[in-house]
Amino acid sequence: MQKTLRNIGLFTSLTITLLPAAAGSLSHQAYAKEPQPASPPVPSFADLAEELLPSVVNVSTTQKVDVPEDFPEIPQFPEGSPYQDFFDEFMQKRGRNLPMAPVTSLGSGFVVDAENGYIVTNNHVVSEAEEVRVTFHDDVTVPAEIIGRDEKTDIAVLKIDVKKDMKISATTYGDSDKMRVGDWILAIGNPFGLGGTVTTGIISARARDINSGPYDDFLQTDASINRGNSGGPMFNMNGDLIGINTAIFSPSGGSVGIGFAIPSNLAKPVINQIIKYGHTRRGWLGVRIQTVTDEIAESLGLEKAEGALVASVTEEGPAEKAGIESGDVILSINGQKITEMRMLPRIVAETDIGAMADVVYWRDGKTHTVKAEVGELEKAEEDGLIAKGPKSDGGGLEIAPVGLVLKKLTPETRSEFNLPPTISGVVVSEVKNLSEAAKKGISEGDVIIEINQQPVTEPEAIEEVIQKALKNNRKSILLLVNSNGDVQFIALRLDQEEPAPVPQGQE
Repeated sequence: MQKTLRNIGLFTSLTITLLPAAAGSLSHQAYAKEPQPASPPVPSFADLAEELLPSVVNVSTTQKVDVPEDFPEIPQFPEGSPYQDFFDEFMQKRGRNLPMAPVTSLGSGFVVDAENGYIVTNNHVVSEAEEVRVTFHDDVTVPAEIIGRDEKTDIAVLKIDVKKDMKISATTYGDSDKMRVGDWILAIGNPFGLGGTVTTGIISARARDINSGPYDDFLQTDASINRGNSGGPMFNMNGDLIGINTAIFSPSGGSVGIGFAIPSNLAKPVINQIIKYGHTRRGWLGVRIQTVTDEIAESLGLEKAEGALVASVTEEGPAEKAGIESGDVILSINGQKITEMRMLPRIVAETDIGAMADVVYWRDGKTHTVKAEVGELEKAEEDGLIAKGPKSDGGGLEIAPVGLVLKKLTPETRSEFNLPPTISGVVVSEVKNLSEAAKKGISEGDVIIEINQQPVTEPEAIEEVIQKALKNNRKSILLLVNSNGDVQFIALRLDQEEPAPVPQGQE
């Protein structure tokens, strides 16, 4: 457009330098068309924002925690010291009758069913809450009940009692699969507790895996997303919900233009299941998988490095019953091609429980097809077919027989323990005092690379191997551990007197 304007300017300046006899005709030609606008009008999101704000809420949660003791570290007096009695009495009284202090956290959410009062937010916003309240755009605040939560996708569903005079509206689901890199989006949330805030941006990337869970498939955006935006909606320009704002990448804690949202097509079935059952009901195949690298593909005779390599098969699981074995490469499920390993868990999870799935896999240089009856993930966890151990206070998975608390390697845990991106495995977040792991010198921040010569990237994989070892009356396990760059094998005796954690059902 600027080039056009420059051409018009040049043409006009020429007309005023020509002879008077020609000026009339040239002047008529120059003004035969209306002048073009200098630039297209700047788009306004005001109408769209006004329409969507009544469907968005601020979420505030309250939980009670012990008041911290504001005493410095006090050295221990030697046994028999003349001050020992005074010290013991002081320590016994220290901390008595300390009140429980309420702690409030803030997030965002959105209405998915205005008639029945269902609201969606992130699981991490409400997971520790004792009380939840939601505030609408018109400043009406009401209490909310947690209907169900899903840690794997970080989604939670709340419910409120809808009064006749409440002015709320529900969002409409869009198709996140149709969003392209470069498409405009609009995000609404409650950053830093400031209330309904509208920001805009574009889809920067698709299918991002940020190592937050087994179903990572995030939309990335450059829209400004900050603390408090968690659980808020992301809309397309038609006002349809296409994502749930969940995480940001930020060295400073504020927005640097890298935000992540759960795609609506991934969130919708999870939300519907929680509303219907109070928990999720995911399909389950019963395999542990790993990425097919170029080297693995070449060694197996595959033309491309795609599919999901089966590292192990769960006993009595659907895959074992169908004849799938360790070393097979699953290429497709019900005609859906597995181009990346992480596609398999999502496809299986979204498959109907009890359905006979057509599984195409690679073995001995050729493809095979079998039918596998899809099981239910949550039931498998309850039955102990796969491990789902208890969480520690710090959010890790506690492995009681060896005295370890483990966490998955994520950008957050790598930063917490100062681990480089080249290290893979499972990080030790805590070592229990006097445990077998402590006796063998395993420390917080060490990374477990293998267990019994099997590579691991999930704490649950370690728990499963240990449970199987206990079931088979094995007395020890072998770990390959990276401790500050020093890699070594460490054998741990299993505490047979300490029962393995009983798998818990889905909350």
